[in-house]
Amino acid sequence: MRAITVRDRDAGVGGLTLTDLPHPHAAENDVIVRVHAAGFTPGELDWPGTWTDRAGGDRTPSVPGHEVAGVVAELGYGTTGLTVGQRVFGLTDWTRDGSLAEYTAVEARNLAPLAADIDYAVAAALPVSGLTAWQGLFDHAGLTTGQTVLIHGAAGGVGSIAVQLAREVGARVIGTGRAADRDVVRDLGAHAFLDLAADPLPGDVDVVFDVIGGDVLERSAALVRPGGTLVTIAAPPTVRPKDGRAVFFVVEPDRARLADLAQRVRDGRLRPRVGDVRPLAETAEAFARHRRTPGKTIIQVAPDQP
Repeated sequence: MRAITVRDRDAGVGGLTLTDLPHPHAAENDVIVRVHAAGFTPGELDWPGTWTDRAGGDRTPSVPGHEVAGVVAELGYGTTGLTVGQRVFGLTDWTRDGSLAEYTAVEARNLAPLAADIDYAVAAALPVSGLTAWQGLFDHAGLTTGQTVLIHGAAGGVGSIAVQLAREVGARVIGTGRAADRDVVRDLGAHAFLDLAADPLPGDVDVVFDVIGGDVLERSAALVRPGGTLVTIAAPPTVRPKDGRAVFFVVEPDRARLADLAQRVRDGRLRPRVGDVRPLAETAEAFARHRRTPGKTIIQVAPDQP
């Protein structure tokens, strides 16, 4: 099969290569997915799991990408709940070969059924961004109706979904980003938008959800009211809100929540921002250009058809 691989952690994006690999093996409780569309996280080439297995051993050449949408091609021993030929989407394991390949092995529990009326490209934009947004807002920050949430990077893959989920629950939503993002973020449902390069940031919010890190993260603790919560996926915070909490987390698979997010898409309550859709051979360029591309970049591995 064809796959994108990386062998040298010092090579960065330039080390991504389209090559031939053996067909993956379906371990116990695994599913082999024929990949139609895949998503990636730009920083994953720096993750330890990209280079090592669960025991810490070298596993290069590695296949990156951890969001997958496709069709079940094979079931491993003991796998239940899914059938060959079924449309699915979900997360691949952080320390195993990922989704930027024609086939990938995934634990069945990390996949959810995918309805026929959701495009594979849209589905591939949901797993990391959708689960991260939900877990950050509700599982870690406990956001509720009537509270105010400040969402940094509100036009991005995670931020755009967070804006929509927070608005749906009845929170007041303030989104931040570049000036060019203003109309997009307001269209997603944010009550206000702030240009990080020009506008002062408000204080006394109940929750800050950060996906940017760096100086933006460092300034964010002071924006939270006493007893509030700062949540980030960028890096462990060095400061926390007064009498409040600062939470750094890594997204976790959740089949039931994936199904719930997909239903929201079907109902028109959630619109993942799909940006560029590129073929597998252009993966390296997609990694390199992600900061200049609005929305979530998706890699189209196979034709978008049942």
